[in-house]
Amino acid sequence: MKCPVCENPETKVIDSREIEKGLAIRRRRECIKCSNRFTTYEKFLIIVIKKDNKEEIFDRSKIIKGLQKAFHKRNINEQELESIAKGIEDELTTKGVSKIGSKEIGKMILDRLKKIDKVAYIRFASVYFETASIEDFDRMIKELSSKRRK
Repeated sequence: MKCPVCENPETKVIDSREIEKGLAIRRRRECIKCSNRFTTYEKFLIIVIKKDNKEEIFDRSKIIKGLQKAFHKRNINEQELESIAKGIEDELTTKGVSKIGSKEIGKMILDRLKKIDKVAYIRFASVYFETASIEDFDRMIKELSSKRRK
């Protein structure tokens, strides 16, 4: 790790501790050359494999944006949306997943939405399943209704 002041590559770790329930590490460092002290953070990275096989770093804010669209004009606050997204990220990190398909993340979101809000579920599912017709919507609603009765 380079010193941000003098760019010397030799630094020593003064203190190290886990944060975010052990999902990241905070380190206090000191430059060997100029004695500047600074903090670094290390976090487990998750790579998402998109539908077109491109890879990108997991971004919780993308889940939140999708949830905001699904819950548009529904009764839910930003903290609850953040909690859903963080729960998915925590689950992936805890399992030690380093690469995951975007479709699998979508399934995780749908599982949570089904328990929280059926309208938001249908909205999200219509994009996830690329719903193209009224019949597709009708089928989804009937499946959701029949599972609810059981």
